[in-house]
Amino acid sequence: MGRPVTVSVIDDHPVVLAGVRSWYSQAIPPISVVAEGTTMGVAMTPPGNAADVVVLDLRLGPAASVFHDLRTLVEADRQVIVYTMRDDQQTALNCLELGAFTYLTKAEGAEHLVPATRAAASGCPYTPPALAGAFAGNTAPDRPALTPREAEVLIEWFQSESKAMVAESLGLSTRTVSSYLDRVRVKYANVGRPAATKANLVARAIQDGLVALDDL
Repeated sequence: MGRPVTVSVIDDHPVVLAGVRSWYSQAIPPISVVAEGTTMGVAMTPPGNAADVVVLDLRLGPAASVFHDLRTLVEADRQVIVYTMRDDQQTALNCLELGAFTYLTKAEGAEHLVPATRAAASGCPYTPPALAGAFAGNTAPDRPALTPREAEVLIEWFQSESKAMVAESLGLSTRTVSSYLDRVRVKYANVGRPAATKANLVARAIQDGLVALDDL
């Protein structure tokens, strides 16, 4: 089973904090909440002592401030699950663009927060219902709606020998690069065009006009 998954929860609602702690404690195996509070500071421990996953509420203050906090956490190599009452597609896409691991509405509850947390800790992609509509918001039914950042990481990967080189070029962590690429694969699978390998993704990107052969 390995060591327990650890989580830091940033939320200013005591009832939500109590509910999240309860869901995690009842999970099999349990998930451990090691820090909680209303500010980003609870998640900014030294990298060696950081929780595996950060659960971040978006209603802690002005939108600009919260998005800045999200960006700071991502740049510190934290796996961030945005957990919020907001259910608009643009906010979800904005969070993914900033590097959030996934986006959950509080209406989705334990049914999705627990498996999403395990997925984030293991680096596996997780697409909850809140993202289904956002991912489908493209005019072409068989073409996934990639965010500009996802497309940038994808194209950079095509032109690099490794994810580590992409990370260095774009100022990201290798894990964040992997998360972006996993999310691209999920989007292609969701429109019926799976791309399990790098060669598959190259072919899809050429078909969709994201990159030309001369660019590779």
